[in-house]
Amino acid sequence: MERLSLWLASLGLERYAAAFEQNGVDFGSINLLSEHDLEKLGVLLGHRKILLQAIPQLDRSAERRQLTVMFCDLVGSTSLSNRLDPEELRDIVRDYQATVVAVVTRYQGHVAQYLGDGLLIYFGYPTADEASAERAVRAGIGIIDAIETRNRSTASATAPLSVRIGMDTGLVVVGQVGAGGRHEQLALGDTPNVAARIQSLAEPDTVVISARTHRLIGDVFDCTDLGERTLKGIDQPTRVWRV
Repeated sequence: MERLSLWLASLGLERYAAAFEQNGVDFGSINLLSEHDLEKLGVLLGHRKILLQAIPQLDRSAERRQLTVMFCDLVGSTSLSNRLDPEELRDIVRDYQATVVAVVTRYQGHVAQYLGDGLLIYFGYPTADEASAERAVRAGIGIIDAIETRNRSTASATAPLSVRIGMDTGLVVVGQVGAGGRHEQLALGDTPNVAARIQSLAEPDTVVISARTHRLIGDVFDCTDLGERTLKGIDQPTRVWRV
């Protein structure tokens, strides 16, 4: 049922997961449901239409995998947008994204999404390996170094940039999600959510990681224990470290 619950969550319909489970509907049988069946399960009309559109495109090749997920966010983008012409801001954001992608590619990361002025990045996908957490941390440090190098250039002096980076490691289900004409290959589970929340804790130009990531990198990096933090939407306090 976990895969089905994650898929429903990707559609914003996680409220129906319990009803599906109580009625024995799983990832293998959901494609047999009719609109009448969904109505009997208590699914609202608009939500039935979303499900009936999404079910035929359901990706059953989704796989469980351990990933290190990184969120990299541009600091002060609102201030930049107030100071700069929109076309100039676009060029700066593109330059920032290209800088991040170059570093991520060097450390075998995969850019899953561009989220405005943020990037969602996976390490350990599409190719799994035991060193993905270490590579993710090295990439985070490399991104900050690359942004600092960019800021020292004459062309960038009028618009210096800073980033915040957060990451977590854990089990996810990777598969195609979406409906209609828009589909993306995304990792579902609590790991991306934890990484996003940790990123919001980071000071500008720092990398903050979860205890799960910290355990995997051992003593390869100098890290400062920031203690347990309460993250929005996460039940248990999470211990975090600054690299």
